[in-house]
Amino acid sequence: MVLVRLLVLSLFHMSLGGSQPTQSSQQASSPPHPAGQQSPLGTSNLSFPWSRLRLPRYIIPLHYHLLLHPNLTSLSFTGSVQIQIDVQNNTNWVVLHSKGLQISKAAIVDQNFAHLSDQVLPVLHNPSHEQIGIFSPRVLSSGQKYFLYLEFGAELSEGFYGFYKSTYRTSTGETRTLASTHFEPTSARMAFPCFDEPNFKANFSVRIRRSPEYISLSNMPVVKTFEVNAGVLEDQFDASVKMSTYLVAFVICDFKYVTATTSSGVQVSIYASPEKWPQTRYALEVAVKMLDFYEEYFNIHYPLPKQDLIAIPDFESGAMENWGLTTYRETSLLFDPLTSSISDKLWVTMVIGHELAHQWFGNLVTMEWWNDIWLNEGFARYMEYISVEATYPDLKVEEYLLHTCFSAVGHDSLNSSRPISSPAENPTQIKQMFDTVSYDKGACVLHMLRHFLTDDVFQRGIVRYLRKYSYRNAHNQDLWDSLANTCSEEDFISGKHCYSSSQASKNAYLFAGEHMDLTAMMNTWILQKGIPLVTVTRKGPHLLLRQDRFLRTVLPSDRLWSTLQQGFLWHIPLTYKTDASSTIHRHLMTTPTDSIHIGEEVSWVKVNTDMTGYYVVHYEDGGWDEMTKLLRENHTALSYKDRTHLIHNAFQLVTAGHLLLDKGLDLIGYLQLETHTVPLLEGIGYLEAFYRMTEKRNELDVISNLGMYILRFFRAVIDRQTWSDRGSVSERRLRSEVLSLACHLKDPPCLEQARESFKDWLQSNGTLNLPTDVVDTVFSVGAQDDHGWVSLLHTYNMSLSEAQKSKILFALTCSRDTNKLHRLLELGLEGKVIRSQDLSSVILMVARNPRGHRLAWNFVKKNWDTLVQKFQLGSFCIRNILIGTTGQFSSPEELTEVQHFFESIKEQASQLRAAQVALDNVQKNVRWFQRNLESLRNWLNKQLQ
Repeated sequence: MVLVRLLVLSLFHMSLGGSQPTQSSQQASSPPHPAGQQSPLGTSNLSFPWSRLRLPRYIIPLHYHLLLHPNLTSLSFTGSVQIQIDVQNNTNWVVLHSKGLQISKAAIVDQNFAHLSDQVLPVLHNPSHEQIGIFSPRVLSSGQKYFLYLEFGAELSEGFYGFYKSTYRTSTGETRTLASTHFEPTSARMAFPCFDEPNFKANFSVRIRRSPEYISLSNMPVVKTFEVNAGVLEDQFDASVKMSTYLVAFVICDFKYVTATTSSGVQVSIYASPEKWPQTRYALEVAVKMLDFYEEYFNIHYPLPKQDLIAIPDFESGAMENWGLTTYRETSLLFDPLTSSISDKLWVTMVIGHELAHQWFGNLVTMEWWNDIWLNEGFARYMEYISVEATYPDLKVEEYLLHTCFSAVGHDSLNSSRPISSPAENPTQIKQMFDTVSYDKGACVLHMLRHFLTDDVFQRGIVRYLRKYSYRNAHNQDLWDSLANTCSEEDFISGKHCYSSSQASKNAYLFAGEHMDLTAMMNTWILQKGIPLVTVTRKGPHLLLRQDRFLRTVLPSDRLWSTLQQGFLWHIPLTYKTDASSTIHRHLMTTPTDSIHIGEEVSWVKVNTDMTGYYVVHYEDGGWDEMTKLLRENHTALSYKDRTHLIHNAFQLVTAGHLLLDKGLDLIGYLQLETHTVPLLEGIGYLEAFYRMTEKRNELDVISNLGMYILRFFRAVIDRQTWSDRGSVSERRLRSEVLSLACHLKDPPCLEQARESFKDWLQSNGTLNLPTDVVDTVFSVGAQDDHGWVSLLHTYNMSLSEAQKSKILFALTCSRDTNKLHRLLELGLEGKVIRSQDLSSVILMVARNPRGHRLAWNFVKKNWDTLVQKFQLGSFCIRNILIGTTGQFSSPEELTEVQHFFESIKEQASQLRAAQVALDNVQKNVRWFQRNLESLRNWLNKQLQ
């Protein structure tokens, strides 16, 4: 699953007896009833038989025969499911998951379809655990297989989980309805009763009834369609491969599609609403290329005959990897050459790369339990970079990996972080596992591991892992064993890359001449939270090293510091370069302190080459002055990644109290010489962050001086930008960012050009296609007056391009009129003009506006219950809303206010890690200003003299 891209950054009543009398339809329909059926067994003397959150292990589902009939008029659905189960202990009970379903009938039959009881079986509910229990008066015998048959019905869900309704509007104003699913992590139980845990893998045979004007899609291809009765068709889909319930999917819609075939014969189709169908071409090209790439990279054929990708109009996350039917937000799949920018193109490419990587990592091999969701999401996030770099090298995706790791560092350097592998039991806890740690830190740790093992060893290891655990579930240890070339005795394979378990301890990789244990190393990254800080001190021919836990919320001088450091130790694969040679040196640091001999002749050392390692580096005793001197005198001696890494680490160390702000600001003084987009944007990004924070505090002199300094210092860069879509991907990215900031800082030439372009756009009645690199900036400036704002809102309402709508929405939230900002929040809450899926983005964009950050926070407090109802408590939307609206608070009074709010929702806040992250962030900001505001003021005064 891809989380949504953010700035800051069913349906009827059916007669089950009406199916055709074919063998396959009889199997999924009601079993034959014994003559003279008795009244139901009573439930008054029965109590729910199971007290745990996780289901019992002694009943294993093997095959689901699922029939669904959604009604898109009444917005309800009915269905039946027949589950073949393998009983491994004698029992009278079958316990499985169900949430919000009305169970109208339950029966258990043996393998000969003979009923175990002549009475209707009682169904007990345990809503707090989302479980049902079916009681059989006759014991189900260990070692036997049975069929559990259930009939059920429910309303289509109003939110974004389970089997839910979505709508879209045509250009003529007609609203059309579809029904779609989103089950990860724990919502398959909202669509049909099931064993809804990832290690209960089974096969699924799906049948869907529909009206002739719709089509139905599921994981597998349709093998047969027939008429059930007048106006009702039934699609029968091929049986699926063995998979987890959260990967089951079905969609009933009236969409159109484009299709092509991969080199190995897999049919790939892209579906979208009819008027957006022309925007599917690019996704088709990407999907075909990606599937071909992954089949070759993993050396395992994609196991299904088809792969559908569909753009769902209402979709909370970015995309979902359902096997054979991946679902997407429209902005994650559709590409309109006239209105989509180069960053939109990169996003679509990366999201498709992510979801198709999941067809192997996650679908073919699935984590045993949600505590290790990083095995799915960290791998898929990392494979985005590997796949896009291989298939679309011109998109320069490698330039973005640093920022994925910077994002992880930002989260992991708060005390409220968590280990990559963390306990998660209930649905709220499980949803919270889909976060920066699982995705971004997971990807960066894998990046470190790949460089540590080498590309070839890493690739062969993951192929071994995928082959060994295909159609099964795996743990962290299984991955380390596969990467470390070890096998169990029974799995022994003779050859270069596999050894018996008795030899495993001898089979340590040699790394810079040192034997190491891969499991011991990786456990320090997976099982403990946080990120190491490596402090480097030069002493003659030696480099002295010390590792600590890097924290931005507690200073070394604080009493808490030593407590929060206790017990933390990493096995760090260090890399470094010196001026003495072009060699990348390696050293494995496994102790709190260490030293490396580098020689007397070395004048500078850069540690963590290209930031392939997941750790922060501090150069003590004048080391940062050496780095500043090197950048000013010969910055190209370091790669662009190393230059970017230095800028990032310096300002992180300023926040953590290890480095003076002046030192960080002096370091980026070389940027007037910088020609590479990535370090340039890293330095500009920190200055912009300082500006936006002080802007919200209304520190007028600092705001004025910092804005003036940025415009003066980067004048040449700003003036070089053209208002066009020309140039490389890097150049276009720089143009978008630089011109947006220049206009925000009220740079007269920038404002003049933006106003002129907006005027031309208005005069064309919105038909003029502005250069996509600058359209955000043009619209943001145009939205500052009433006529421009209203015109943009009208275009937003009518546009068929989600890429254009997202740019307009951003511009609308840039208004300085608080009434307009409040109206946007209310429109998002209402969910008609602005879809509910975009509400969290609207809140964050309003919060980013200095006129809107208090407004957004008050809106969240006032509408908290509604927001939780819309998005569910543990969802990333709620997390982003909490962290995003409080993220720029920086006064002790604001910290107290946030604490009071969390106290007022104590029961919910206690379940949310995001509440503590939000508090940590505000506390960090408060301390930053207490320590650095005067330093910033004085430094600026000195620069502007």
